[in-house]
Amino acid sequence: MKTRSQFVCQQCGYKSPSFLGRCPNCDSWNSLVETVEADKITPWAKVNRRERKAGAKLFKLSQVKSADFKRISSGIGEADQVLGTSTGSVQAGNSLAGFVPGSVVLLAGDPGIGKSTLALQILANIGGLYISGEESQEQVSLRASRLKIATHNIFILNETNIEAIIESYDPNNEGVRLIVIDSIQTVWSQELTGAPGSVGQVRECALRLLDLAKSKNIPIILIGHVTKEGTIAGPRILEHIVDTVLYLEGERFQSLRILRSSKNRYGAVDEVGVFSMEEKGMTEVSNPSELFLGEQPSYAKASAGKAGSVIVATMEGSRPLLVEIQALTVSTQMPIARRVGTGINSNRLQMLVAILQKHLRLPLGNFDIFVNAASGIKVFEPAADLGICLAIVTSFKNKPLPAKTAALGEVGLLGEIRNVIGLERRIKEAKKLGFTNIISAKNYHHISRITADLF
Repeated sequence: MKTRSQFVCQQCGYKSPSFLGRCPNCDSWNSLVETVEADKITPWAKVNRRERKAGAKLFKLSQVKSADFKRISSGIGEADQVLGTSTGSVQAGNSLAGFVPGSVVLLAGDPGIGKSTLALQILANIGGLYISGEESQEQVSLRASRLKIATHNIFILNETNIEAIIESYDPNNEGVRLIVIDSIQTVWSQELTGAPGSVGQVRECALRLLDLAKSKNIPIILIGHVTKEGTIAGPRILEHIVDTVLYLEGERFQSLRILRSSKNRYGAVDEVGVFSMEEKGMTEVSNPSELFLGEQPSYAKASAGKAGSVIVATMEGSRPLLVEIQALTVSTQMPIARRVGTGINSNRLQMLVAILQKHLRLPLGNFDIFVNAASGIKVFEPAADLGICLAIVTSFKNKPLPAKTAALGEVGLLGEIRNVIGLERRIKEAKKLGFTNIISAKNYHHISRITADLF
């Protein structure tokens, strides 16, 4: 068997016989890493080559019947919401929501965010095989005991070799309805000489696991690492191979966790599930607005009497959420005033401040402005523009909005207030929580009219 050394781009998989400072395919700098690969066809590729030689039969798509499958519920309603549903409503245990048999799901997130914890909780509900490449069996058992996760439905295997993993799976074991690989970056194939986590190893192992899932009709979760930029570590092809890509987001010092879908062949994209990280693991939040607005006896009353605080109605996937936007304006002696946004787009904050200076004639040039989306949530959609503007104005004038008031709408450069997607659903959610005064494009067309009426 011959071996050869090549330089492989860690971003896109481009190969070069010599080192290049910049990848000519994706323009990434310093991304080519030397990899030693075996000049040999892998058994997985040989099987597919034999199948191709045997010939393939053509079918008309109209003659192909869609599979009458039942989804496997994760036992967690928020997770099923993200994984997809065959009908409208999602309930834990519903066979019409959850994993599609034979699908491969990539679950990624920052270290310590709760990926393994969520996977263990799902396994405890479904029953399946947990393959750990980062922790020993004793360490996994200790973590499960600490979180009080029932382990009688969980089989565990300490293995990183892909050939041994595939061989260990017994399709006759009815207790294994789901496989979790923790993590895909630790799995390696003996047919390749590259290190675990390299482009070649990740691609080959992912394809082998995809073949296992499709041939045995069993769902597989691949837990993946992320880089410091927030992208999934390894080749981009990994996201193309899998059926679903999920991101678990949140601040390590906040209990809030958001499970977000960026790709889903069997469900809606951009759906979200909201969790709270507690001592016993992930707890689903059925009413996320309750978590974001705080534990007040009346959310509508809680926003009254606070200058610099405005409630906005945002959309996460298909669900409306109410979030508190807080702003603080303070005079500064510095030559350049600061504009700091936490949980919002800082560039958009600069634009909104300029709009307020132009159309409301507010002297904000000598004021530092700080804007924060409360509870650690990130709000990047334009529908929060009006809420951000009003929070800044109320802080600057030190005069709060009337009680039971919420705001939603995009603010244009000319100061006009634009409609947003899902306006009626947002208004309905706000009214359900007691906000009867809704400021939007339905009752105001320009931001100057709002300040003239309210201040």
